[in-house]
Amino acid sequence: MNIVVVGGGRMGLPLACAFAKNGASVTVCDIDSALVEEINRGDCPYEEPGLAELLQMLHRRGALRASCDTTASVASAQAIVVIVPAHLTADREIDLSILHAASAAVGKGLQRGAIVIYETTIAVGGTRRHLIPVLENESGMKAGSDFLVAYSPERVKANLVFARLEQTPKVVGGLDAASCALVTHMYATYLRAPVRDVGSLEAAEMTKLLGMLYRDVNIALANELAAFCELAGVDFERVRGAANEDGEANLLVPGIGVGGHCTPVYPYFLTRESRRLGMMQRLSEAAREINDLQPSRQLDRIARFWGSLGGRRVHILGLGFRPGVKVDTFSPAYALRDDLQQHGAIVTLEDPYYSEVELKALGFQPGIARDAALVVLNTAHPEFGEPDFDAWRRGGVEVVLDGRNLWDQRKVEALDLLYFGIGRSCRLEFVRR
Repeated sequence: MNIVVVGGGRMGLPLACAFAKNGASVTVCDIDSALVEEINRGDCPYEEPGLAELLQMLHRRGALRASCDTTASVASAQAIVVIVPAHLTADREIDLSILHAASAAVGKGLQRGAIVIYETTIAVGGTRRHLIPVLENESGMKAGSDFLVAYSPERVKANLVFARLEQTPKVVGGLDAASCALVTHMYATYLRAPVRDVGSLEAAEMTKLLGMLYRDVNIALANELAAFCELAGVDFERVRGAANEDGEANLLVPGIGVGGHCTPVYPYFLTRESRRLGMMQRLSEAAREINDLQPSRQLDRIARFWGSLGGRRVHILGLGFRPGVKVDTFSPAYALRDDLQQHGAIVTLEDPYYSEVELKALGFQPGIARDAALVVLNTAHPEFGEPDFDAWRRGGVEVVLDGRNLWDQRKVEALDLLYFGIGRSCRLEFVRR
């Protein structure tokens, strides 16, 4: 099968490589000419385990190429997979501009009998209402009779992409039965992964959003319970483990904030659509607010017991939104920086995966922990697992905010440092109650 993957990003390129590895002839299309040139040289543009080796092998075999001309590439394709970003607007509405542009380019080259599959996470009903009309207008053909359309949400994770592609069931839904049958056959053949046909486009769209909303609400619940434990003198992590043992609960881990491409973004796709349909997703909307406020809540907590942050030096450990990954999309580090600056603090940051030049380009001032009065752990990188707390104390550090509960509270406090953890009481919270 000749497959075109529109979008050569961190998720699109590994998907294209997986198709090619399993026998498809694949073209990756992207508007970034430098990225296209890199792929065509067999060079890997991303840090993803297994990607560099696979890309080089496919390059030698001639099984994968890249192009900036989506329309020309689609003209010889039997299947087109669209996996480009959908962002949020300033008003937290879904921004379909990139999807519309990609769909228009696909429609101009679309051939009779081909199937277009969308993998971008989108609001329920978005494929049918917003994207299929673009394909029809640009191609002059009718979906369902002249070409097929399906939806299959991306369900992978940076640094685990290939494992997820092979093991996580591929959810599919189609415009009609023929679309469902073809997309099921395609993924079973060229991904060799389990496939779950949920029927309609809308059902497949909803499947991805359900998972994201469940995660966001569960994290918000953990954050709220952890906040109570901070005041009650209970170690939330200890009781969370105990509560989960009976099989009736599955409380997730609280933290200083939620980052990434998915959880901070996709709930809005459902909550805003639900409002348009005349109802509110009250629990989901509250969860988003709780999780968004975590950085400022923790900083306010420190200011309440330690004193004003104005004029103090504060050092953030970690820009990545999760450990071991050089991806900072919606990282809580941005909210921490902004909130700290509003407090009047002098803010620095370090991350072993980012150079000083990269940090400055992203609006951060590089620094080191021992020059600060307060150190905030944002990312639980392994490199931050065993800091020299004694050197920090001798350098002037007075307080640590362990935003991921990575450190031993007793060890920190034994060095006469104030320790604040998520769901863990600082000794000042007892003294001053």
